[in-house]
Amino acid sequence: MDGPTTSPTEDLGQLPPAPPARRRSPWVLGGLLVLLLLIGGGLYAVAPLRNPLPAPTVELTLPASMTIPGAAPRLPWPRSGQAMISVDGLGTLGAFGGSEPVPIASVTKVMTAYVILTEHPLDVGEQGPELTVSAEQAAAYPAEQARGESLVEVRAGEVITERQALQAVLLPSANNMARILAAWDSGSVAAFVEKMNAVADDLGMSDTHYTDPSGLDPDTMSTARDQVILASRAMALPAFAEIVKQKQATIPVAGTVQNYNELVGRDGVVGIKTGSTDEAGGCLVFAAVVTVGGRTVSIVGAVLGQPGANTPVQLDRVFAATRSLLRSTAAALRVHTLVEPGEQVATVRGPLDSGSTINAAGKIEVVGWPGLPVRLDAQIPALSSRIAAGAEHGQLTATVGDGEPVATALRTGAAMEPPSTWERIRHHR
Repeated sequence: MDGPTTSPTEDLGQLPPAPPARRRSPWVLGGLLVLLLLIGGGLYAVAPLRNPLPAPTVELTLPASMTIPGAAPRLPWPRSGQAMISVDGLGTLGAFGGSEPVPIASVTKVMTAYVILTEHPLDVGEQGPELTVSAEQAAAYPAEQARGESLVEVRAGEVITERQALQAVLLPSANNMARILAAWDSGSVAAFVEKMNAVADDLGMSDTHYTDPSGLDPDTMSTARDQVILASRAMALPAFAEIVKQKQATIPVAGTVQNYNELVGRDGVVGIKTGSTDEAGGCLVFAAVVTVGGRTVSIVGAVLGQPGANTPVQLDRVFAATRSLLRSTAAALRVHTLVEPGEQVATVRGPLDSGSTINAAGKIEVVGWPGLPVRLDAQIPALSSRIAAGAEHGQLTATVGDGEPVATALRTGAAMEPPSTWERIRHHR
């Protein structure tokens, strides 16, 4: 190739020089740094505001249960036999004499009447269906009388109402009328006895066995505990409770009959049934109603196996033992204040060390005796971080045994406010 040539290096050497680098003012750099710090600090300050406030927590200061303070009552138990005292809705106050089944004599008729009334219910004062005494049943009367049984006179063709028959069974304790009712209900005495035992099983009377509807047979056996179970159920039947409270009644043929239970009408006694044989001794299943602090309280009990040479002595002893037990039970029952008005029930802990309390609006009073356990239940709805002072919020209930709960409203203590924005930012630092 003709002519002169140039190298790449020589061409680059001819390019214009690069412009000099600019220097940033120190004031500009400082401003940028401040701006970045402000933005970072703002983000740091705003960060805690993005998160919701935690819900207040509630810590109970009352226990879930307590016992009525004081020494448990000591009851005057009989020297022999068995006994138990129970207060409806509260539980068993005490028992004596173990749980070995023993003969119960005419106390058996409580189950006889209970079965009849559950199979053939009666309203209070209602006479109910009629039954007719057969010639065979009437003919058995002289032999029954010769054995010294507790009876009412009957005649063939006699028409008697269910109510009148039950009065004969429960007041003068007529063995023959118990058998007549059993045959009327089930077709035979044996079939009725099977029904009695089936009902006992259903009621949880695990130590009871019936062999007859009157209790004359000493192989009819039970315990004080089982008879208290039955007595409570029987007294819940209005017609039963009405009859056993009567001191006398008038029935066909026999005329006016008296209640063998001489305690009826005394010490609040409203029933239930006596019993006595040589094998069983003196027996009594009883119910009483007493007033405690303006409240009606029902007491049910049984005393079995009181000794004596004959029925009058046996019954006198069982009546005396029962009177002592009832009076001591009534004396043991009191109104007890468990929670006072204004008493703190719970502590409220809010966000950032804020807080308040939950207090009882009124008092909690229960009927019972020292040593009786009481369940406490505080029902407190969820709280927000803002609480007004003295606002009603929830309920406190106390329950003794199977009784109705006693309740009072709950109220907040001091007001509680949610923390301010500045407090939240400051706390976050």
